[in-house]
Amino acid sequence: MSQMNIADIDLNLLKVFEALYEESSASRAALRLGVTQSAVSAALRRLREVYGDQLFVRTGRGLAPTLQANQLKPVISDALNKCRQSLAMLDPAANQYDGRSVAIGLSDDFEIAYGRRLIEEIARRAPKLRLIFRQTHSQIVARALMERSIDLAITAGGFAERLLSRQVLGDGGYACLVDPASLSPSQQHIELQEFVEREHILVSSGGFIGITDEGLAAVGLSRRVCASTTHFAALPFLLKGSQAVATIPAHAAESIAALSGLALLPCPLALPRYPVELGWRTSTQIDPVLVKVREAIAATFSQV
Repeated sequence: MSQMNIADIDLNLLKVFEALYEESSASRAALRLGVTQSAVSAALRRLREVYGDQLFVRTGRGLAPTLQANQLKPVISDALNKCRQSLAMLDPAANQYDGRSVAIGLSDDFEIAYGRRLIEEIARRAPKLRLIFRQTHSQIVARALMERSIDLAITAGGFAERLLSRQVLGDGGYACLVDPASLSPSQQHIELQEFVEREHILVSSGGFIGITDEGLAAVGLSRRVCASTTHFAALPFLLKGSQAVATIPAHAAESIAALSGLALLPCPLALPRYPVELGWRTSTQIDPVLVKVREAIAATFSQV
């Protein structure tokens, strides 16, 4: 790679890099930037010269970043965001959020229960900001934040990392979902004996044992899990037409029941409550856009 000086580089190339990385397609990057595809291709050739690397390689699913592109992305996006922030300082009343995006890591139970409300609350506080919801869970959330694939995270803990900050949003419990056709007329709850006798659908990011299994073991009981899934959104399709029961966080159970017609029942087993936390990289503590989004998230949870 030849010695480069910033005075010799068109900084618009950085916007092209960011668009290519996030869109994985020259044609989509061109649409996003409002330029021609040939202009994006020319910019990519120049970027490859500047960084002495292919940066993006064509695959069956579009353009995939190289190792160096993955290392460059957080640095380039941080630089562009600082530029956007500087422009916002000139006119705080302007649409300083246009062109910015914030990636929120969360599991789909939180997305199902709070996603719509988050979109509306954040739109009020930061108009034209684009939200990106990315699937995560407590076992991987700290790494995702440190690797900068997400800016903020909502999860049931998982922020045990000294470079991360966190805020408690509230706490949660559990409820059950079943097909109402599997209940007797006017049945409003499920007894522990019937709960154990039914088959169960487990929602888990990887393990075979869930919090329900631990709760049952504590009282000398066990259950039969007929299937497990990583996505809460699949439950209406897996439960309808069956005798199975799913025990999941109450916030998701309430939202799924409201839209799917599944029956929402209290859990017959005493299960511990869990904290719901918001986490972020401490280094982004004063970024005004992330401050706005953190305030919007806290406000959304306080309303529930």
